[in-house]
Amino acid sequence: MKMFDIIKKPCLTEKGMLMQETENKVVLKVDRRANKIAIKEAAEKLFNIKVVKVHTANMHGKQKRLGKYMGRTSDWKKAYVTLAEGQKLDFLEEL
Repeated sequence: MKMFDIIKKPCLTEKGMLMQETENKVVLKVDRRANKIAIKEAAEKLFNIKVVKVHTANMHGKQKRLGKYMGRTSDWKKAYVTLAEGQKLDFLEEL
């Protein structure tokens, strides 16, 4: 897989922003097939940062309803990327 296929987008939630400010961690939405080593290499090359460690979590899709029909959203994978001391990555500066 290419690095653009591994990392899909950042998770810009309140919890993710708090972790970024206090613990120097970034939360990313990644491909479900990607492992920790591939996520670390893709983040280092894509954002030019030094990654210390990566934690991953498989998120289950939610039940959704549209009228009388029930469905569910797709399952996805979340990665908590811990940056090295002195490194910084801010997605809101780009907006």
